Amino acid sequence: MTTLDDILALQKTDNVLYAPEIKEPVTESLIVDSSASIGTLSISLYNSTQSSKVYTYITGLAINNNSALFLLQSDGATAYYPSNPTSNGTALSANCAIALGAPGSTRTVTIPYIAGGRIWFCVGSTLTFLLNPGNTGAGLVEPSVSNPSDPNYFLSWDFCEFTYNSFQLYANISYVDFVCLPIALTLTSTTGTVSHVSGMPSNGLATVCSNLIVQNNTDGAGWSQLVVTNNGSNLRALSPTQGIVFNSSLFENYWTSYINQVWAKYVSSPISVNTQASWGTMTGYTSNDRTSLTFSSVGSFTKPSAADIFGANTGAFAPQVENTAQLLNIGARLDAAFNRSTLLIDADQPNNEVVSSYYQNNVTNHYARIVHAANLDGRGYCHPYDDVTPDGGVDQSGFVSDGTPASFLVTVGGGNAHVKREEGQKIAQTKRTMKRSMPWEEDVKVAVVEEDVERDLEKGEHPKLLNELPAPSGGFKLPAFIERYLASYLSKLQSSPLYINRLLPVMVLVQQLMVSVLSISIRPIVSRVFIVAFFIVFYFLGILPSGSEVSTRRRILESSIAAASGNGTVLLQGS
Repeated sequence: MTTLDDILALQKTDNVLYAPEIKEPVTESLIVDSSASIGTLSISLYNSTQSSKVYTYITGLAINNNSALFLLQSDGATAYYPSNPTSNGTALSANCAIALGAPGSTRTVTIPYIAGGRIWFCVGSTLTFLLNPGNTGAGLVEPSVSNPSDPNYFLSWDFCEFTYNSFQLYANISYVDFVCLPIALTLTSTTGTVSHVSGMPSNGLATVCSNLIVQNNTDGAGWSQLVVTNNGSNLRALSPTQGIVFNSSLFENYWTSYINQVWAKYVSSPISVNTQASWGTMTGYTSNDRTSLTFSSVGSFTKPSAADIFGANTGAFAPQVENTAQLLNIGARLDAAFNRSTLLIDADQPNNEVVSSYYQNNVTNHYARIVHAANLDGRGYCHPYDDVTPDGGVDQSGFVSDGTPASFLVTVGGGNAHVKREEGQKIAQTKRTMKRSMPWEEDVKVAVVEEDVERDLEKGEHPKLLNELPAPSGGFKLPAFIERYLASYLSKLQSSPLYINRLLPVMVLVQQLMVSVLSISIRPIVSRVFIVAFFIVFYFLGILPSGSEVSTRRRILESSIAAASGNGTVLLQGS
């Protein structure tokens, strides 16, 4: 419990949130200018369920209050900083259940700067939060989907995650642990730019559960064990990591054959991992004994287990003694590729990744595949490193972010007008984004989010996901055999402003000039030059009429030249 990273990792594993001992700017927190005024943000909470009993809780760490544990009280405006209790399981001393009202109602609340924030929703009941004593103050015991004795276990609840500070608001919908309630995010900046994540339609959970059962009928791997029911109805769908908590042998040998194929592939040929940070691109090979994947002078990764791949925080992908940050960075990209099953088809990670190739192997994270497909825009955090994206690629993690947020709308329930984007609405292309599982300083990059106005977000129609920006109208296109070899290099160039604004117009002009020149038929030019040359040669060799026939010879020569010029003059005429 020393740094913010440590306590957020503890929150994910033990469902307890403490204040950090060291207030350093790491994963989800940045240095806040002490001279700046305390920022606040309005959040609109929209009830799109069929229930009049929907309650919201907002929790996190108050950045401008020494990162103290924070809850928002039921009035939606008053902060509650719990005192450090004397025993575990102490009840909250303030009412923090924010009632949303009848279906179609919107409740507006106000929050200060918060790190590690969550917005919780529960349909049909309030949630139970408890307090434990800690060295840095009270620890918040949060609802758990992996503890059947938790008072919230059989309730219908879910949450989205966010961080709000002087730099930006960053929020995402998370399926890393489970799927339950549809949640959608809409962020509007002070400039009017709108960012949107659609989440699932109202029947999203039913779709996920039924498809997990179908997948289990196909491969018998145990996907149906991820479906949790209550009184015969679907309650939630667990992620594989949470499923393994209940059954340690679940998926035990699921990845074995795939891992062996990956290790065999990189014995003689290298795998390249672009860290997308100061370390650049690293190259690795499988060791001679085929026990580890080694990146020279950096470190190695042993063969991961199913728990390592799904959870990304144990075994092969756990922090190591040396080069921890660098190895975690490489491991993040390897783990994302494992979950997406692209390591056998792409030796250049992650920059050669294409969304349409994700989850295509028979052995893959079918939970992530099914959940992505159930989301109206295909986006949402489905495994710990689902935010790994090729440079210039399409975000998969389901985030919104803006440096100057004006308002933030969070919708629960799915299937309503707030989820449907209007034609022409622009999705924000953020300058910098916050990555949950990597140090801020080493893992900041530009994210590009595409807008698809043809997708009906209410009805859940999903056109094929793309991983490339559409080519500019009238753009320059290389021949296919050249483009095939240069595609990996051209993708970066073609997505840059320099290419679009400067290089592309020049290349189009050159293309048009070449087409104009080549459009002139070469055959007439050659034939006419040959005819003229023929008569000139014959003329000087004396084969053509001479002497008194000079005038005739002259007319013949002139006629040949005229014929070559295409003016229709008859070649031979009488004198």
